[in-house]
Amino acid sequence: MSKPLLRIVLSAVCFWLSAIATAPVALAAPPAAVSTSASAGSNGPPVPTLKELQAQEDRLKQQVSTATGRKQLDDLVDDIQGLGANVDKLNEKLAPERAQVQDQLDVLGPPPRAGEEPEAQAIADQRASLIAQGARLDDELKQAAGTKEGLANLTQQIAKMRRTLMRNQLVLQSGSILGPTFWAPLFKLEPADELRLHGFSDEVAAQWQSVWRKGQRGLTSFLLLAALALWLLGGRLLERGLAWVCLHRIPEGRLRRSLLAFATAFASVLATALAMQLAYFAVARAQPFTPILEEFADELVKVAITCAMIAGLGRALLCTERPSWRLSAMADPVARALKPFPRILAGLLMVSGALEQLNRAVDTSVPVTVFGRGLVALVVVLTIGASLLRANRVRGALAAAGEAPEARSTLTGLVHAGVTLTVTIAFAALLIGYIAIARFLTYELVWFDIVLCTYYLLTKLSQDIFESLFSAQNSSGKTIKHLFGLDDSHLAQASTVLSGVSTSLLLLLAVLALLQGGVGATPAILVNSIVSAFGNDQLNKMNIAPSHIVNAIIALSVGIYLLRAVRKWFDDDLLPKTGMDLGLRASLVTLFSNIGYVVIVLVTLAILGVKWDNLTWIVSALSVGIGFGLQEIVKNFVSGIILLTERPVKVGDMVSISGVEGDIRRINVRATEIQLGDRSIVIVPNSQLISQNLRNVTMGNRSQGVATLMLTFPLDSDPEQLRDLLLDAYRQHPAILEAPAPSVTFSQLTHDGITLSVTGYVASPRITANTKSDLLFEILKRLRAANISLSNPQMLMVQNQPPAQS
Repeated sequence: MSKPLLRIVLSAVCFWLSAIATAPVALAAPPAAVSTSASAGSNGPPVPTLKELQAQEDRLKQQVSTATGRKQLDDLVDDIQGLGANVDKLNEKLAPERAQVQDQLDVLGPPPRAGEEPEAQAIADQRASLIAQGARLDDELKQAAGTKEGLANLTQQIAKMRRTLMRNQLVLQSGSILGPTFWAPLFKLEPADELRLHGFSDEVAAQWQSVWRKGQRGLTSFLLLAALALWLLGGRLLERGLAWVCLHRIPEGRLRRSLLAFATAFASVLATALAMQLAYFAVARAQPFTPILEEFADELVKVAITCAMIAGLGRALLCTERPSWRLSAMADPVARALKPFPRILAGLLMVSGALEQLNRAVDTSVPVTVFGRGLVALVVVLTIGASLLRANRVRGALAAAGEAPEARSTLTGLVHAGVTLTVTIAFAALLIGYIAIARFLTYELVWFDIVLCTYYLLTKLSQDIFESLFSAQNSSGKTIKHLFGLDDSHLAQASTVLSGVSTSLLLLLAVLALLQGGVGATPAILVNSIVSAFGNDQLNKMNIAPSHIVNAIIALSVGIYLLRAVRKWFDDDLLPKTGMDLGLRASLVTLFSNIGYVVIVLVTLAILGVKWDNLTWIVSALSVGIGFGLQEIVKNFVSGIILLTERPVKVGDMVSISGVEGDIRRINVRATEIQLGDRSIVIVPNSQLISQNLRNVTMGNRSQGVATLMLTFPLDSDPEQLRDLLLDAYRQHPAILEAPAPSVTFSQLTHDGITLSVTGYVASPRITANTKSDLLFEILKRLRAANISLSNPQMLMVQNQPPAQS
């Protein structure tokens, strides 16, 4: 490693270990251009006028808007600094003139008041001339201040353009980690990089000397040792104190376990933050940081907090010290195998991240920046890849030993496969030279792991809090029951609703955090960089923004996943506890899904930048299509909305329409599914259920059905005997209800015989047909045993006779 770079890295690391702490989190603004003020002496060059300075400013603005190269931007920065120096010279020239005019006005004094002796006309004219001259000088000073502010804005704009230009260069100007070009900055630096790093090292040394001079060393050493002790021991002591509170002050239940995990992660982050704050006070108490050190400190604090979260979340979720308190279903051997990796990743990421932040603060060249980013990506890839290999090896050993590995859900398997694929792609990108893509993937992978683990921990904690708060066995639940007059079912409903709301909010925050890309760049920035590097003039002409497309795809995927998750929560958790019938629950879930998909489509179109005033031709085409080919689809769609809102039929009803009789299984947007008795499904368009006569068997009464038989007997039969026989058959059948009692009605008396109607009630309309079949078997059996026959209807038989022979 070259001596300048070695000196800077060692100085930066030592400075962070002893000085950097939680400085203000807000990013420091880019340092303003340093103006080299020069007094306008009598023999110096003439000071430009205000109009000349404003003309030069307008010319610089045009040049900045058309600049494309780093050299052009550097030259423009020099021109802006020179123009700023001229503005300072003008201010130095105008300020004494304005003071002189004010002195002359003070000598003349105020004008005479009404009733006083009027002053001479020459004095009044002189006062008016001085007032006008002062107003002109004030206006020029104000315009000069505006010019100075405009130059500062131009400097910030150029800084953003330089960062964008470097980001675009990094997409292409990369080298494989196996090549000498990648490792070249370790052995030889460019002169410009050496100069910048030397300047940063001098600032670090000056800052350190301000607190290490004689008389300050004792206090500085004490504060730094206190910060180190707080960082090493404070987290453990705080964690043990919170664990004691969980064990002795929290009621028994799952809340203890989730609170302990949260306390472990919280203690790690809090101890790191407090230790760095104390170290910051120890080093910055004598003099404030320079702008470059301030920017470096701000970014380094973010990396330190990130590393503390990685270590804390790893200890909290693995929980190797108390396996029975582990939140996840991870096997204990796997957890022990993964125990060192969060700390290893946090430590390596802290060192490599500090190097990258040093490159960013000093604004090093592209090769040095590529080296720093590649080193960070390599550290993350190797650490996470090693943890995956070790976990898979332990799971394989458990399976070989006959022990069942931990049960994993489909989502967990997808996450594991996605992490493995990302690590593989990132490592391949490092090998073939795409450092920017590897750095993006690794940083996003770290950020995804942090957000996912935090979401999982907070979700478990919120669910356990509401479950414990509204539990009927705890004092809090009993107090709520007594205070609001609720029963246990209402407490369960409140717990489910609040848990669902908190989970939804946490999921929304997690998605927003992932889209923001807290550690690395966002996907939109990477896509824009790649497109800009290869040229995006054609896309601009077509008004297509690559970032909008990426964001729209992400929003569509996340929206569909969220909608399905919330729908499943409605269907499985919330609605079953409300006491609603199955049909109403199915209607609400279907209606919610339809509205949700419409909202997702609208949000996706809005992210794409689609303006509704540009869709007039689409609406016109749809209106024509609706008038011809789409009218049936629209009619069925509207009928489906009517079925879901008015609910003439609902899921679970037994209906009969056009000779089709069965149970409604699902009401879709276009058609309704009816299941027949043979388990086959008939698809009926929704418009038929609205426009045709429909028999809803279970709408009036779901709890009872009627089994009625009408039998005709000969005229010489004994009606009372028949009545007793039929009633006895009905009463002995197990499906016939005792109340209302079965009854026999004398229905008709004709020349064909007597017709009796026997009626009995069953528990459900769906068993009416089977009950009738059983009753007919039993009744015919009893009629034969009593030698009673059914009446044969008299029919007029007409036969064809052969013609008579003549």
